[in-house]
Amino acid sequence: MAKAILEYNLNEPDDVKAHIRAVKSLDMAIALWEINQFLRNEAKYKDNEIADKLREEIYGIMNDHNIDLDELID
Repeated sequence: MAKAILEYNLNEPDDVKAHIRAVKSLDMAIALWEINQFLRNEAKYKDNEIADKLREEIYGIMNDHNIDLDELID
């Protein structure tokens, strides 16, 4: 079985920030997923072209940073 252990020195400010980022990453992924769903519904059911453009832009930015919400949330 493969293991990964992240270790932080919580007496070091940079490590505290890195720890918070690691701990909150799922919350951030879920928030992005909810934003995407909101924009999807706006574009699909209310024919909101701005929502569709925003959704495309968000996906483009995430793609530039190799972020796949399905990979993170599934």
